[in-house]
Amino acid sequence: MKHVLSAVAASLLEARSKFLVLLLCAAWLAMLAGTRSLMLPDEGRYIGVAWAMLSSGDWLTPTLDGLPYFHKPPLFYWLTGLSLKLFGVNDWAGRLASVLGALVAVGGLFFFVRRYAEQRLATLAVAVLVTQPMFFAGAQYANLDMLVAGMISATIVCGASAILRLASGRSYRPALAAAYVFAALGVLAKGLIGFVLPGAILLAWLLLRKRYRLIPALLSPPMIGLFFAVAAPWFVWMQILYSGFWDYFFVYHHFQRFSQTGFSNAQPFWFYVPVLLLGALPWSPWIVRACSWKFLVDPERVEIRSLMLVWMLGILVFFSLPNSKLLGYVLPALPPLAFLIADALLGWLQQRKEAATDGAEGQEQQPSRAERSLYLGGSLLLAGSLCVSLIALVLVFDSTSTRSLSKQVAPLYSPDEQIVMIDEYEYDLPFYLRPEKDVWVVSGWQDVAAIAAHDNWRKELYDAGRFDSEKMRAVLLLPGEFVARLCAYTGASLWVWGKTAQAQRYAFLPAQAIAFADEKRTVWRLDAEQRRQLKDCQAATPGG
Repeated sequence: MKHVLSAVAASLLEARSKFLVLLLCAAWLAMLAGTRSLMLPDEGRYIGVAWAMLSSGDWLTPTLDGLPYFHKPPLFYWLTGLSLKLFGVNDWAGRLASVLGALVAVGGLFFFVRRYAEQRLATLAVAVLVTQPMFFAGAQYANLDMLVAGMISATIVCGASAILRLASGRSYRPALAAAYVFAALGVLAKGLIGFVLPGAILLAWLLLRKRYRLIPALLSPPMIGLFFAVAAPWFVWMQILYSGFWDYFFVYHHFQRFSQTGFSNAQPFWFYVPVLLLGALPWSPWIVRACSWKFLVDPERVEIRSLMLVWMLGILVFFSLPNSKLLGYVLPALPPLAFLIADALLGWLQQRKEAATDGAEGQEQQPSRAERSLYLGGSLLLAGSLCVSLIALVLVFDSTSTRSLSKQVAPLYSPDEQIVMIDEYEYDLPFYLRPEKDVWVVSGWQDVAAIAAHDNWRKELYDAGRFDSEKMRAVLLLPGEFVARLCAYTGASLWVWGKTAQAQRYAFLPAQAIAFADEKRTVWRLDAEQRRQLKDCQAATPGG
């Protein structure tokens, strides 16, 4: 075992093929992406919107239950919809956009470090990055965080490359163009942070390195035009189609929500420090060495180390400011953290090699190399085990998805039948059952103040309904409207999803046989005969 670990680590570090390194990273990040059902709410929501794009053929307007859904821009939905089309409608394909975002971050870090430092450091940096449990999990979690993290990372490394090339008198425009394109894709991934964050980080680094004179060349009008050519068309078109889109998307979601305190997951300012320390295990102890002053100001790599430090701290500070904090927000800080850890680790190993060589006139060099390889191999094995264990824990303890119950329902369900959800919107249910009709969602939609006070599924649907009031009336039902719709329904079966306790609000439901149930949900199937027997329906029928 010892020899195997040593050989693997040595082979990895000495790998000359950049394609081999990236292929191994891709295989590692994607291999477990299909092992679990969708987690709610995020994965069900975002993959569900992508599936709706694919099934409807409308690739411009994101929809949630048929309603225009403008919480986020469309890049994730486009990529996921394409993945579902290419690889089938399944959990693995639904997560490939996040895997792609992770690979963009990995590739950007690898090529940048390879060019401006050395191959061994580049390889070790991406090995540390993809074996950080937080990064590994983020790559297989279908929401927008890893995708925008990849675009932010690519923008920073391309922008930094342009700066370094410009400062040395070399051709810089291709790297600068790439930076502007990735920034535009970042905006299409998650909004303004796609260019605000990398732009602020690069500016801070320029000021730190006292390269003020380079700023005008970097703010080239043709490059700015390229940015808007990629980023702007979708936003302009949505404003043309839906009046008030800009105000909702930019003003409300970018500025008002950033400063509000009533949204989910309020945490103290220092929240992300322990998050990064735990998320980078087992590599975390090397952060101490990486952040030492002597290490950071070493003239050999002060350029790249200062960039990585500014990059990491910039992400941390920015996302520490709002009251609401979610784990995925700081994913863009993981690539620079991985570099600093790898740089410190490789420097320590080099010192051990030199000490062994000097102490025994070179006779201890080969054993020392084996020892170093063993240490790296063991660390990679431990890190990989933590990553896999994290996914295993999710498999064991997560029970939020409707996949299992949907599999039971599917043999009896026809896609042209109506689904009703009571006081809960199950984001992943349309993905698993693939209905042809939009779901009826029954809740207290008249209580606008209560809806606005909570950042949840009701607010998302209600906000979406404001952009299409006719569709809103068709799918968002008050409790009193439900019975009338049920009686008027002419399809074969109507499927009601809710909780047993919720049945008490509807006098007819407790008398109906439960078709399926699990520990969280209850499903009733009402066929035409059952609906005719309901007293409310009989009363509404002439002669009933």
